[in-house]
Amino acid sequence: MPQAQTLEKLAIDGGPKAKPTPYGMGKRFGTEELAQLKEALEQQTLFYAKGSKTKAFRERFAARYGVKHVVTCSSGTAALHIAVASAGIKPGDEVITASITDMGTCIAILQCGAIPVFADLDPHTYTMDPAAVEKLITKKTAAILPVHLTGAPCEMDAFKQLAARRSLKLIEDCAQSYHTGYKRQLCGTIGDAGCFSLNDFKHISAGDAGMVLTNDDELAHRAELFADKCYDRAPNAERNPFSLAMNYRMCELHAAVALAQLEKLDGIIAARRRFGDGLHAGLEGLPGIHPQRFVEGARPSYWFYLLRVDEKVLGPRDKVAEALAAEGLRVSAGYVPYATYLHKIFRNRSGFGGTEWPFSLAPHIRYEPGLCPNAEAICADSIQVGINEFYTDEDLAQTLVGFRKVATQLAARS
Repeated sequence: MPQAQTLEKLAIDGGPKAKPTPYGMGKRFGTEELAQLKEALEQQTLFYAKGSKTKAFRERFAARYGVKHVVTCSSGTAALHIAVASAGIKPGDEVITASITDMGTCIAILQCGAIPVFADLDPHTYTMDPAAVEKLITKKTAAILPVHLTGAPCEMDAFKQLAARRSLKLIEDCAQSYHTGYKRQLCGTIGDAGCFSLNDFKHISAGDAGMVLTNDDELAHRAELFADKCYDRAPNAERNPFSLAMNYRMCELHAAVALAQLEKLDGIIAARRRFGDGLHAGLEGLPGIHPQRFVEGARPSYWFYLLRVDEKVLGPRDKVAEALAAEGLRVSAGYVPYATYLHKIFRNRSGFGGTEWPFSLAPHIRYEPGLCPNAEAICADSIQVGINEFYTDEDLAQTLVGFRKVATQLAARS
């Protein structure tokens, strides 16, 4: 990269932008989705059990992932709730999960009356640390719920062995990790169940909706019932609910859009990997920049890219993010502002109906600053880089010019 480009005045100081042109853009939805929607509407039913779109989506997604069962539902949060409930998690059980994750992960646990127990993260991969998880296992632990954050896989061999050794359920949160690879396997096929989201911000979208993947026949049967009011939709089955369940059904319109999106997934993943792999390689060796690391055998699919800043070299993280943004780069200060357990719901132990239930079932578990030091440090010094399948090679090159320019000059000032 030409040295002159790193010596120009920073844009935040009035210099020229390293990225003077907009990032590539494109249409996520188009004629393919319209054609599927038209077919769905012409069925004269939008009910998943009577139409063809939900059935077709289930079959194609199951074939793509090589699993026996795909249970569709209304959201990624619903998928997690279905999986946790169908795995037999009950009130008072403890479920170990990531200390940086979306609230959907936690909602699924709490809605079963179970208690989220937050494990610290590896400081370099930002995924759950198996050693930290093992230390948290108690008599009440019923499941491990790893989160494949940013489209990067957790160290699943360790979790699978740990779950087997301690007779725990293993449920994967794959909302950010379509086609994320781990040692020739796909995330979502390794544990007892894998949960996906189709909301507007994921690799593919139907506006909303979700899926539970499993090879366990019994878990799949329970999941089907739990997602549909405990109604058995098999031909000639008696409608006689025998347990509490939800109405989390996917409708034919969501399935129609999802079918069209599924046909685009290979191209989306390939484009994101081109940009993500190039970004990852280009950040190596920059002063004060610590690129994300990946576990052995990882094949990330880059929902976004997260890196950490050495503030002793470059100064405060927020100022670094501001300087990068001024160069025209799509960055933000971190992924979330603080570890998940520092949300008010956990700090205040705010449960059902204004009570502390189910938190009251585990008075020994506290959610306080310092609980997971690595997670808190990641929140404080990380920078998120946006990735999109429409980004071009020029976008990548200019992004790396911006990072080199900012890192080199800020480091020279320290």
